Amino acid sequence: MTIPGPPIGLLAELTHRCPLQCPYCSNPKALLKANTELSTETWLEIADQAADLGALQVHLSGGEPTLRTDLAEIIAGFARRGVYTNLITAGVSLDRDGVARLATAGLDHVQLSIQGARAETTELIGRFKGGHERKCTFAGWVREAGLPLTINAPIHRHNIGEVAEFIDLALALDADRLEIANVQYYGWAYLNRGALMPERDAVARQVDIVEAARERLAGVLTIDFVTPDYYADYPKPCMGGWGADVITISPDGTVLPCHAAMTIPDLEFERVPQKTLAEIWTGSSAFNRFRGTEWMAEPCRSCPRKELDFGGCRCQAMAVTGDAANTDPACILSPHHDMMAEIAEAESRTTAPDFIYRRIGAGTA
Repeated sequence: MTIPGPPIGLLAELTHRCPLQCPYCSNPKALLKANTELSTETWLEIADQAADLGALQVHLSGGEPTLRTDLAEIIAGFARRGVYTNLITAGVSLDRDGVARLATAGLDHVQLSIQGARAETTELIGRFKGGHERKCTFAGWVREAGLPLTINAPIHRHNIGEVAEFIDLALALDADRLEIANVQYYGWAYLNRGALMPERDAVARQVDIVEAARERLAGVLTIDFVTPDYYADYPKPCMGGWGADVITISPDGTVLPCHAAMTIPDLEFERVPQKTLAEIWTGSSAFNRFRGTEWMAEPCRSCPRKELDFGGCRCQAMAVTGDAANTDPACILSPHHDMMAEIAEAESRTTAPDFIYRRIGAGTA
């Protein structure tokens, strides 16, 4: 069994509540209600346990984490232990004073998701009237509070033509970083894959736009690019490797190796506070199932890339091939790679079906 080092980070899903209804959301289709959420006291215990375990950063996510009225207290708990705090938010639920309170509590960074570079696209995807304008105003409050700002642009067929405009928007909002994040198909995004899948030519065009902008804006704006798996030749090292770098905690305290791990049906997960993070990190059968490289079959076992991508994404292997132990089909060496390419080709060229918008009950009907 691979003995893990300390985790680098924690993904804290504080709630599944959200004012937006984005069809690309990676939350599970069975969304958790507010009465299942961990208490303030438990999150403060988690902050101490994560710091003791060696975690350096926490990503405060959801749902929409700013719907937690105790968010400033949770941020302060992590900050007190020297853990870097990053808020991942839709930016429509806080006012200027609320942003200032979080900064005072010790917030280190804000990652703002914007669904479209145009107001009409943001409203179409998020189903929140006036959302684009509120996000832009929120970005100004973040900079006013002296906080670094990253703009996250989730890209799919309905906004892939706006990539150049996203770059202009990030500059206008004085962002430090822009993440062009092609949608990963888990949770609600998997449910809406046929509505979201872009065409290969559109993906190639956005790559050219991003590469040119990176060169032009070096030293001005950092642009990260998340490759669309269905058009890739090699997979990404999901979460830095299964059980290697990151712990995910869902709103009810279920502790996961990645945010989509519950889509793998034969894994058993444990919860805080019933067990400590340290006990789960080292001893959980779910964390140990795909940790390291010993679990791998061919072609991964003898592949020189196995220490680079660790076989890719287990949840994607499960979704596309039906077996989480298979090589990620994003890999050109996978016997299922052609299947993935065929899915992308077929779904991107058909008329996009209507969205199934993210809301409680809609994904399980």
